[in-house]
Amino acid sequence: MIVNTRLKGVIWAVVALAIAGGAFWATRPRSAPILVLATTTSVQDSGLLDVLLPAFERETGIRVHAVAVGTGQALALARRGDADAVLCHAPALEEAFVREGHGEDRRRVARNDFVVVGPPADPARVRHTRTAAEALARIAAAGQPFVSRGDRSGTHLKEQELWARARVHPEGAWYLSAGSGMGAVLRLASERRAYTLSDRATFVAYRGKVDLAILHAGSEGLDNPYSILVVSPRRHPGTRVREARRFADYLTGTTAQGLIARFGMDRYGEALFRPAAMSGNNK
Repeated sequence: MIVNTRLKGVIWAVVALAIAGGAFWATRPRSAPILVLATTTSVQDSGLLDVLLPAFERETGIRVHAVAVGTGQALALARRGDADAVLCHAPALEEAFVREGHGEDRRRVARNDFVVVGPPADPARVRHTRTAAEALARIAAAGQPFVSRGDRSGTHLKEQELWARARVHPEGAWYLSAGSGMGAVLRLASERRAYTLSDRATFVAYRGKVDLAILHAGSEGLDNPYSILVVSPRRHPGTRVREARRFADYLTGTTAQGLIARFGMDRYGEALFRPAAMSGNNK
Protein backbone atom coordinates (compact mmCIF):
# COMPACT_ATOMS: atom_id res chain seq x y z
CA MET A 1 0.00 0.00 0.00
CA ILE A 2 1.39 3.40 -1.01
CA VAL A 3 0.39 6.47 0.99
CA ASN A 4 0.36 9.64 -1.08
CA THR A 5 1.71 12.60 0.91
CA ARG A 6 2.08 15.23 -1.82
CA LEU A 7 1.94 18.20 0.49
CA LYS A 8 0.74 21.69 -0.37
CA GLY A 9 2.35 23.78 2.33
CA VAL A 10 4.62 23.79 5.30
CA ILE A 11 1.81 23.39 7.84
CA TRP A 12 0.23 20.47 6.01
CA ALA A 13 3.67 18.89 5.59
CA VAL A 14 4.15 18.78 9.34
CA VAL A 15 0.65 17.43 9.96
CA ALA A 16 0.87 14.77 7.27
CA LEU A 17 4.30 13.66 8.44
CA ALA A 18 3.05 13.10 11.97
CA ILE A 19 -0.04 11.21 10.80
CA ALA A 20 1.64 9.06 8.17
CA GLY A 21 4.68 8.26 10.27
CA GLY A 22 4.12 8.11 14.00
CA ALA A 23 0.44 7.23 13.98
CA PHE A 24 0.88 4.28 11.63
CA TRP A 25 3.93 3.03 13.51
CA ALA A 26 2.05 3.08 16.79
CA THR A 27 -0.82 0.99 15.43
CA ARG A 28 0.69 -1.44 12.95
CA PRO A 29 0.52 -5.06 14.14
CA ARG A 30 3.96 -6.28 15.09
CA SER A 31 3.18 -9.81 13.88
CA ALA A 32 2.31 -8.73 10.33
CA PRO A 33 5.07 -8.64 7.68
CA ILE A 34 4.77 -4.92 6.95
CA LEU A 35 7.76 -2.78 6.01
CA VAL A 36 7.57 0.98 6.61
CA LEU A 37 9.51 2.74 3.88
CA ALA A 38 10.26 6.45 4.24
CA THR A 39 10.91 7.68 0.73
CA THR A 40 11.48 10.77 -1.34
CA THR A 41 8.48 12.02 -3.31
CA SER A 42 10.19 11.73 -6.68
CA VAL A 43 10.09 7.93 -6.79
CA GLN A 44 6.37 8.09 -6.02
CA ASP A 45 5.44 11.09 -8.19
CA SER A 46 7.27 9.51 -11.15
CA GLY A 47 5.38 6.23 -10.70
CA LEU A 48 8.48 4.11 -10.02
CA LEU A 49 7.17 2.76 -6.70
CA ASP A 50 4.01 1.57 -8.43
CA VAL A 51 6.23 -0.70 -10.52
CA LEU A 52 8.75 -1.82 -7.88
CA LEU A 53 6.54 -2.54 -4.86
CA PRO A 54 4.03 -5.03 -6.30
CA ALA A 55 6.84 -7.26 -7.61
CA PHE A 56 8.52 -7.24 -4.18
CA GLU A 57 5.28 -8.00 -2.36
CA ARG A 58 4.50 -10.91 -4.70
CA GLU A 59 8.00 -12.31 -4.32
CA THR A 60 8.27 -12.04 -0.53
CA GLY A 61 4.77 -11.70 0.93
CA ILE A 62 5.97 -8.55 2.71
CA ARG A 63 3.68 -5.54 2.38
CA VAL A 64 5.26 -2.10 2.03
CA HIS A 65 3.75 1.01 3.63
CA ALA A 66 5.48 3.90 1.83
CA VAL A 67 5.52 7.41 3.32
CA ALA A 68 6.56 9.81 0.55
CA VAL A 69 8.04 13.09 1.85
CA GLY A 70 11.21 15.10 1.28
CA THR A 71 14.49 13.32 1.96
CA GLY A 72 15.16 15.37 5.09
CA GLN A 73 11.73 14.44 6.48
CA ALA A 74 12.20 10.79 5.48
CA LEU A 75 15.46 10.62 7.40
CA ALA A 76 13.83 12.39 10.36
CA LEU A 77 11.17 9.68 10.46
CA ALA A 78 13.88 7.04 10.49
CA ARG A 79 15.84 8.86 13.19
CA ARG A 80 12.79 8.46 15.45
CA GLY A 81 12.56 4.77 14.64
CA ASP A 82 9.33 5.35 12.70
CA ALA A 83 10.60 3.69 9.51
CA ASP A 84 12.42 0.46 8.72
CA ALA A 85 14.18 1.64 5.56
CA VAL A 86 14.78 4.89 3.70
CA LEU A 87 14.92 5.44 -0.07
CA CYS A 88 16.31 8.91 -0.74
CA HIS A 89 18.66 11.05 -2.82
CA ALA A 90 20.80 13.34 -0.67
CA PRO A 91 24.29 11.79 -0.30
CA ALA A 92 25.54 14.21 2.38
CA LEU A 93 22.47 13.64 4.58
CA GLU A 94 22.68 9.88 4.01
CA GLU A 95 26.32 9.80 5.05
CA ALA A 96 25.55 11.75 8.23
CA PHE A 97 22.63 9.40 8.98
CA VAL A 98 24.95 6.37 8.80
CA ARG A 99 27.79 8.13 10.64
CA GLU A 100 25.44 8.96 13.54
CA GLY A 101 24.52 5.29 13.86
CA HIS A 102 20.91 5.51 12.65
CA GLY A 103 21.43 3.61 9.42
CA GLU A 104 23.47 0.87 7.86
CA ASP A 105 23.84 -1.11 4.63
CA ARG A 106 23.59 1.97 2.40
CA ARG A 107 23.45 0.94 -1.25
CA ARG A 108 23.02 2.76 -4.53
CA VAL A 109 19.80 1.82 -6.33
CA ALA A 110 19.33 4.21 -9.26
CA ARG A 111 20.31 7.56 -10.63
CA ASN A 112 19.08 10.22 -13.00
CA ASP A 113 19.78 13.96 -13.13
CA PHE A 114 18.43 17.32 -12.09
CA VAL A 115 17.09 19.74 -14.69
CA VAL A 116 16.14 23.42 -14.65
CA VAL A 117 12.62 23.80 -16.04
CA GLY A 118 10.51 26.85 -16.72
CA PRO A 119 8.10 28.56 -19.11
CA PRO A 120 8.83 27.60 -22.74
CA ALA A 121 9.23 31.30 -23.68
CA ASP A 122 12.19 31.42 -21.24
CA PRO A 123 12.00 35.11 -20.27
CA ALA A 124 15.21 34.84 -18.19
CA ARG A 125 17.08 33.42 -21.21
CA VAL A 126 18.60 30.44 -19.40
CA ARG A 127 18.30 27.99 -22.31
CA HIS A 128 21.88 28.48 -23.51
CA THR A 129 23.66 28.85 -20.17
CA ARG A 130 26.72 26.69 -19.60
CA THR A 131 26.04 25.73 -15.96
CA ALA A 132 23.01 25.33 -13.71
CA ALA A 133 24.43 27.98 -11.37
CA GLU A 134 24.57 30.44 -14.28
CA ALA A 135 20.97 29.53 -15.15
CA LEU A 136 19.78 30.31 -11.62
CA ALA A 137 21.83 33.53 -11.53
CA ARG A 138 20.05 34.74 -14.68
CA ILE A 139 16.64 33.92 -13.19
CA ALA A 140 17.49 35.96 -10.09
CA ALA A 141 18.94 38.86 -12.08
CA ALA A 142 15.79 39.01 -14.22
CA GLY A 143 13.53 38.82 -11.14
CA GLN A 144 11.61 35.97 -12.79
CA PRO A 145 9.52 33.78 -10.44
CA PHE A 146 11.20 30.67 -9.08
CA VAL A 147 9.44 27.98 -7.02
CA SER A 148 11.61 26.15 -4.49
CA ARG A 149 10.72 22.82 -2.90
CA GLY A 150 11.63 24.42 0.44
CA ASP A 151 11.32 21.09 2.23
CA ARG A 152 14.92 19.97 2.81
CA SER A 153 14.51 17.28 0.17
CA GLY A 154 17.39 16.12 -1.99
CA THR A 155 16.17 18.47 -4.72
CA HIS A 156 15.95 21.41 -2.30
CA LEU A 157 19.48 20.74 -1.05
CA LYS A 158 20.79 20.60 -4.63
CA GLU A 159 19.03 23.89 -5.36
CA GLN A 160 20.66 25.50 -2.32
CA GLU A 161 24.03 24.23 -3.49
CA LEU A 162 23.46 25.81 -6.91
CA TRP A 163 22.45 29.17 -5.42
CA ALA A 164 25.67 29.12 -3.38
CA ARG A 165 27.70 28.43 -6.52
CA ALA A 166 25.90 31.31 -8.22
CA ARG A 167 26.68 33.55 -5.22
CA VAL A 168 23.02 34.48 -4.97
CA HIS A 169 20.96 34.60 -1.78
CA PRO A 170 17.43 34.00 -3.12
CA GLU A 171 14.85 36.21 -1.48
CA GLY A 172 12.08 38.57 -2.43
CA ALA A 173 8.72 38.39 -4.12
CA TRP A 174 10.13 36.43 -7.09
CA TYR A 175 11.25 33.51 -4.88
CA LEU A 176 8.51 31.21 -3.56
CA SER A 177 9.26 28.44 -1.04
CA ALA A 178 6.46 25.90 -1.44
CA GLY A 179 7.25 23.30 1.22
CA SER A 180 5.80 20.67 -1.12
CA GLY A 181 6.68 17.57 -3.08
CA MET A 182 8.02 17.66 -6.62
CA GLY A 183 4.72 17.06 -8.41
CA ALA A 184 2.98 19.86 -6.53
CA VAL A 185 5.90 22.21 -7.18
CA LEU A 186 5.80 21.53 -10.92
CA ARG A 187 2.08 22.30 -11.00
CA LEU A 188 2.62 25.51 -9.04
CA ALA A 189 5.51 26.58 -11.28
CA SER A 190 3.31 26.01 -14.31
CA GLU A 191 0.50 28.09 -12.81
CA ARG A 192 2.89 30.93 -11.91
CA ARG A 193 4.89 30.72 -15.16
CA ALA A 194 7.89 30.17 -12.95
CA TYR A 195 11.17 28.30 -13.05
CA THR A 196 12.12 25.46 -10.74
CA LEU A 197 14.67 22.67 -10.26
CA SER A 198 13.30 19.17 -10.79
CA ASP A 199 14.54 15.62 -10.97
CA ARG A 200 14.18 14.48 -14.57
CA ALA A 201 11.91 11.51 -13.78
CA THR A 202 9.17 13.52 -12.10
CA PHE A 203 9.30 16.21 -14.77
CA VAL A 204 8.91 13.67 -17.57
CA ALA A 205 6.00 12.04 -15.71
CA TYR A 206 4.30 15.46 -15.38
CA ARG A 207 5.31 16.86 -18.76
CA GLY A 208 1.85 16.46 -20.25
CA LYS A 209 0.19 18.07 -17.22
CA VAL A 210 2.22 21.29 -16.99
CA ASP A 211 3.25 24.10 -19.33
CA LEU A 212 6.97 23.83 -18.61
CA ALA A 213 10.06 22.88 -20.63
CA ILE A 214 13.54 21.66 -19.76
CA LEU A 215 15.74 24.73 -20.25
CA HIS A 216 19.04 23.54 -18.78
CA ALA A 217 20.37 20.01 -18.31
CA GLY A 218 23.51 17.96 -18.59
CA SER A 219 26.06 20.25 -17.00
CA GLU A 220 28.46 19.22 -14.26
CA GLY A 221 27.07 18.64 -10.76
CA LEU A 222 23.52 17.65 -11.72
CA ASP A 223 23.87 13.90 -11.12
CA ASN A 224 21.09 12.58 -8.87
CA PRO A 225 21.83 9.24 -7.15
CA TYR A 226 19.22 7.32 -5.12
CA SER A 227 20.13 5.01 -2.24
CA ILE A 228 18.40 2.54 0.05
CA LEU A 229 19.38 2.56 3.74
CA VAL A 230 18.39 0.04 6.40
CA VAL A 231 17.52 1.65 9.74
CA SER A 232 19.93 0.36 12.40
CA PRO A 233 18.38 -2.23 14.74
CA ARG A 234 21.04 -1.37 17.32
CA ARG A 235 19.83 2.22 17.56
CA HIS A 236 16.15 1.34 16.95
CA PRO A 237 15.46 -2.21 18.18
CA GLY A 238 11.77 -2.11 17.20
CA THR A 239 12.42 -1.86 13.47
CA ARG A 240 11.83 -4.72 11.06
CA VAL A 241 15.43 -5.19 10.02
CA ARG A 242 14.90 -8.58 8.34
CA GLU A 243 12.23 -7.15 6.04
CA ALA A 244 14.32 -4.02 5.40
CA ARG A 245 17.36 -6.06 4.37
CA ARG A 246 15.23 -8.20 2.05
CA PHE A 247 13.92 -5.03 0.46
CA ALA A 248 17.46 -3.67 0.02
CA ASP A 249 18.50 -6.98 -1.54
CA TYR A 250 15.50 -6.82 -3.88
CA LEU A 251 16.14 -3.22 -5.01
CA THR A 252 19.77 -3.98 -5.81
CA GLY A 253 19.04 -7.37 -7.40
CA THR A 254 18.53 -8.24 -11.04
CA THR A 255 14.70 -8.13 -10.99
CA ALA A 256 14.35 -4.59 -9.61
CA GLN A 257 17.36 -3.27 -11.51
CA GLY A 258 15.78 -4.53 -14.72
CA LEU A 259 12.49 -2.84 -13.85
CA ILE A 260 14.34 0.41 -13.16
CA ALA A 261 16.19 0.21 -16.49
CA ARG A 262 12.93 -0.26 -18.42
CA PHE A 263 10.76 2.12 -16.39
CA GLY A 264 9.31 4.86 -18.55
CA MET A 265 10.09 3.32 -21.93
CA ASP A 266 6.52 2.20 -22.65
CA ARG A 267 4.68 5.17 -21.13
CA TYR A 268 7.05 8.06 -21.83
CA GLY A 269 9.34 6.79 -24.58
CA GLU A 270 12.46 7.18 -22.46
CA ALA A 271 13.96 5.60 -19.35
CA LEU A 272 13.45 7.85 -16.32
CA PHE A 273 16.12 6.25 -14.14
CA ARG A 274 19.35 4.34 -14.71
CA PRO A 275 20.07 1.27 -12.57
CA ALA A 276 23.02 1.92 -10.27
CA ALA A 277 23.48 -1.18 -8.12
CA MET A 278 25.52 -3.00 -10.74
CA SER A 279 27.63 0.01 -11.71
CA GLY A 280 30.61 -0.79 -9.49
CA ASN A 281 30.10 2.46 -7.54
CA ASN A 282 27.61 1.49 -4.88
CA LYS A 283 28.40 4.07 -2.21
